[in-house]
Amino acid sequence: MPTHRLTGSRIREKRLDLGLRQAAVAQAVGISPSYLNLIEHNRRRSSDTLLSDLARVLGVDVALLAEGADSDLLDQMRSAATLLDAVAEVARTEELAARYPGWSALITAQARRLAMLEERIQSLTDRMAYDPHLAASLHEVISAVTAIRSSSSILVGPEQLDADWQRRFHENIHSDSLRLAASSEALITYLEAPQDEAGGSRTPLDEVEAYLTQTGFHLGSLEDGTADIDVIVAEAGLTHAAAQLLHKICMQYVSDMQTLPLAAFETAASDMQYDPAVLAQRFDASFAAVLRRLANLPADAGHPPMGLVICDAAGVQTLSKPVRGFTMPRSGGACPLWPIFGAFGRPSQPIRLQVALPGPMPAQFLCYAVAEPITSAQFDMPAPLQSTMLVMPDPPQGRMDPQPVGVSCRICPRENCASRREPAMMGVAPTL
Repeated sequence: MPTHRLTGSRIREKRLDLGLRQAAVAQAVGISPSYLNLIEHNRRRSSDTLLSDLARVLGVDVALLAEGADSDLLDQMRSAATLLDAVAEVARTEELAARYPGWSALITAQARRLAMLEERIQSLTDRMAYDPHLAASLHEVISAVTAIRSSSSILVGPEQLDADWQRRFHENIHSDSLRLAASSEALITYLEAPQDEAGGSRTPLDEVEAYLTQTGFHLGSLEDGTADIDVIVAEAGLTHAAAQLLHKICMQYVSDMQTLPLAAFETAASDMQYDPAVLAQRFDASFAAVLRRLANLPADAGHPPMGLVICDAAGVQTLSKPVRGFTMPRSGGACPLWPIFGAFGRPSQPIRLQVALPGPMPAQFLCYAVAEPITSAQFDMPAPLQSTMLVMPDPPQGRMDPQPVGVSCRICPRENCASRREPAMMGVAPTL
């Protein structure tokens, strides 16, 4: 049902939550109870003035009655439904968010923390299973313990040893004990998290993205030369791992900035209607660099909002800039129909695709994506690829037929999708 058709339902729900009689509210805004009844049952549309009066009487923001919950909050709540196997009433997400915004915010916050903890657990699990340094350290400990045990078993055995042999075995035990102590201390040091990271609840990427979100993903001090990379990283106040990641991102930022100077690029982007292909040709730059540069344009300069996602060949996001209405699970399970994944099948070939999310009023985005090597080519070694996708909301209608995409199979209502990996959590009517 379109959002405006739900306005009456939101008015009724808020009135009932407050325990107000229909007649009392109608009298307060100067209309008849029967007319208010028609509005509450979505049979009449209220004017802007009447809606403002109703919001004042009900003590809520007029936008909450007119538009419902924020679309980003709704996206986060729907994504939270994918974390558990239990069936959630996804179709009533907007109703829950409108009636209980506090609880809805709590749900999304807990979902983010659950996702962070799962990612941290997976990271620790991978570390225990595959870390070569950890495996070597454990092997050294086991080797020292085995040597000590072997020498000790000989000393306590039934065979009588002369003093010279006993001295040799005692020296072996002593040296192996010192080796065991050193390797154990090194192992403990390696396993212990730094003090500044142990108490943190976010991953390094979370920290970096939170910092970049504060700057709008535009580093003005780098652009105007008032600060260098080391100063920016130091002033960000991040943990060690996050600071290293920010330094790497800033290095890429400076490289893009030198290839695509801000003043000239801003003017050209506006004149060329933010077309990445035309801009790449105009500045003789890589397509991925143009996509990153467009996403880094200053938000207060009148440029349209643009999101950005970068991922490796395993589909793991290495950077994500949010944009209104766009969401993509970071911990895995994202819809494979997004062009950021399809670009890996056509390396170095830019892709332009208009996509539409499911829903009665589907959000549409114009996406540009490309997968490019991140290192130079070598003999007998496949070049590692990185895919970059620029996301532009609300593209002009009729530009091209939108490609249906989803967020995650678990909450996607689309039926007969060849890319579906698992059934949806709840039965929803098919969406074109």
